[in-house]
Amino acid sequence: MNRTRVIIMGAAGRDFHNFNVYFRDRQEYEVVAFTATQIPNIEGRLYPASLAGPLYPRGIPIHSESELVPLVHKHRIDQVVFAYSDVSHEFVMHRASQVLAAGADFRLMGTASTQIPSSKPVISICAVRTGSGKSQTTRRVATILRAMGLRVAAVRHPMPYGDLAAQAVQRFADYKDLAAHNCTIEEREEYEPHLAMGVIVYAGVDYERILRAAEQEVDVILWDGGNNDLPFFKSDLQIVVVDPHRPGHERTYHPGETNLVAADVVVINKVDSADAEAVLQVRRNIAAVNPGATVIEAASPIFVDHPEQVRGKRVLVIEDGPTVTHGEMGYGAAWVAAQRLGAAEVIDPRPFARGSIAGVYQKYPTLGRVLPAMGYGKKQMKELQDTINRSDADLVLIGTPIDLGRLMKINKPAQRVSYDLQEIGTPTLEDVLRRHFGGA
Repeated sequence: MNRTRVIIMGAAGRDFHNFNVYFRDRQEYEVVAFTATQIPNIEGRLYPASLAGPLYPRGIPIHSESELVPLVHKHRIDQVVFAYSDVSHEFVMHRASQVLAAGADFRLMGTASTQIPSSKPVISICAVRTGSGKSQTTRRVATILRAMGLRVAAVRHPMPYGDLAAQAVQRFADYKDLAAHNCTIEEREEYEPHLAMGVIVYAGVDYERILRAAEQEVDVILWDGGNNDLPFFKSDLQIVVVDPHRPGHERTYHPGETNLVAADVVVINKVDSADAEAVLQVRRNIAAVNPGATVIEAASPIFVDHPEQVRGKRVLVIEDGPTVTHGEMGYGAAWVAAQRLGAAEVIDPRPFARGSIAGVYQKYPTLGRVLPAMGYGKKQMKELQDTINRSDADLVLIGTPIDLGRLMKINKPAQRVSYDLQEIGTPTLEDVLRRHFGGA
């Protein structure tokens, strides 16, 4: 058989999922390699044979995306599958142009070939961009469902940055599980708030197995999407969050626009802090591509443990890493809190950046005066700690959803910034969920 030779472009998430559910057992295809970007320390490894299946007894190599075109030529690749997210439509087509010029076909895979059906109801919460407010929306939905007497598990979009074979199916029920699985800062940012609410979290690499495990212990599956990717599971109700701080992005980023077109419910978040015209622009875009969607307006008010301690201080602002790096926000909740609470100055972290943290500023020059909470492994966590401790700030404002003090020793006063979703007016998420579940 002449097998179609394939490279899957990814970032240790959608790429592995597409392989598992579509390519793994198909003899007519040969997946020659994955390429990796966005996430450090993925390339140079193997997708293990234990996950790749009997057609791949040696596993599948993972290369840097920078090697894509030479790999196409070297291995006479027939087809390149684009399988990562939170990138502009223009970016996707630039990659397509490189692939097409090298002689291969360029492919985007849709929901019919990549979504897994469940025996339990699935509610998916996705977004049009990283940093839109998906996480607090997911927590709000979980709170409502649990108040209705339903057992809920959150299945989180993958972040498998360690031993892929060991991370095939992960279950988190308490904080000890985070340490047992050697979770990165990014993983903890997503898992800890659920655990604090008593919601079980599943994640990993093989989402067919993950879904079947979750189905055994809950009434409703919450797909807690990430990086504006499409849901991995077939959804009974799809909720999509949009961000009026980046108006227009809901129609110009991949696959965020697909999420918007597919949404049953669209949550316009941050309307309390966004420009009124920007909110109207987002509403017009929703109406243009998905006029039948239910639209909910919401705010994400910011809380600080001791706000009086911020006034007059020189503040180091730490934000959620993905939001301010490839999410392109440039600021987050801690920056807003510093401005509102009268900080004397937000200091520039760049002169104090150590190791790979300095490299992040080179890769993302729009970061400015915020420190992204990067922590992909113990070495980078140590470099983040050293960056914080070398700074000359009076106070550290931490805008990530986790307590960094659990992971590192910070040598100066620190305050955490938190935020939850609050709907404004009607309809509310509770209205939608009660209607969907028949008043259960």
